Amino acid sequence: MSSAPVRVGVVGCGAISNAYFTAKQVFPILDIVACADLVPERAAAKAKEHGIARALSVDELLADPQIEVVLNLTVPKAHAELNRRALAAGKHVYLEKPLGISRAEGKQTMQLARRQGLRVGCAPDTFMGDGIQTCRRLLDSGAIGDPVGATAYMMCHGHESWHPSPEFYYEVGGGPVFDMGPYYLTALVNLIGPVKRVGSLARTTFATRTITSEAKRGKVVKVETPTHITGVLDFANGATGALTMSFDVWRHRHSCIELYGTAGSLVVPDPNGFGGKVFLAKPGEDFVEMPLTTGHPEYQRGAGLADMAYAIRGGRPHRASGELAFHVLDIMAALLESGQSGSFRTLSTTTTRPAAIPDGLAHGTLER
Repeated sequence: MSSAPVRVGVVGCGAISNAYFTAKQVFPILDIVACADLVPERAAAKAKEHGIARALSVDELLADPQIEVVLNLTVPKAHAELNRRALAAGKHVYLEKPLGISRAEGKQTMQLARRQGLRVGCAPDTFMGDGIQTCRRLLDSGAIGDPVGATAYMMCHGHESWHPSPEFYYEVGGGPVFDMGPYYLTALVNLIGPVKRVGSLARTTFATRTITSEAKRGKVVKVETPTHITGVLDFANGATGALTMSFDVWRHRHSCIELYGTAGSLVVPDPNGFGGKVFLAKPGEDFVEMPLTTGHPEYQRGAGLADMAYAIRGGRPHRASGELAFHVLDIMAALLESGQSGSFRTLSTTTTRPAAIPDGLAHGTLER
């Protein structure tokens, strides 16, 4: 296997880009050689801040024959078009979640990638962190027996109090399901497996939101997507799940994710992070905190991109795959459709659980 770093070009230099620019310091397989943004000054500033050799226009970056992977950090409604352009230019694509804001967009991306013989990777990659990987090992070892059920709760009061430009969170393709759902649903699929059908109830509690963060304080935003969704998941292996995703809740005391099995229960840490605390309860016993077992606290956002880079060099499947992201997109779209129709929705996709992170990997690597 070649150990040569994979050359990456970043498109979209907003807030999340900092995590990926610093990821190259953790994962030696990544060589971020250029960045671009619709605002050229922003790309130039990020290039200077992070020591990136070139700040380019989007067209220049896509035309650069040296760039192997385009890292798509644009806003969700722009994901599909940049995916199309990058794949058509012969580049692999890794993008921030979601894969698209509709099934049609996700399907377009995946079909084009197959025709071009290229890879698609998609966040979230937090399921690759010590917290959820420890849960994966416990589950696979039979610590709670056969999975029976799961609960998942992501409830807050939206992002307009802290995010500098929160408008897109309330557009179609935003909302709690498309914003935070990928973290929770990807974690559940990684742990339990694919989902075969869903049902939900959904509402939009507030017709408008007023931004209170400083940059756009006082701006009123129209809400175009449901903001409180309660759903049920019917997993292919027979387990069932209940989840609530909300931007309408001021405070709650639920665990992020809990799993229930025939031989115990497991508390899974926040899937929006890479670490966290894991608790296991056996029959007749209280919850006990379990040690994190994979030994990679350095993993951060960018681990999925690094894993795809190693997979490109090694010819193996990558974990934060387009297939996984497309299945999660199908689940999210079906949840919103069910909330509108009042009936269960059967999914058109499936996926396989990504491979667990193996023991004995060196610091900052995902390959033996």
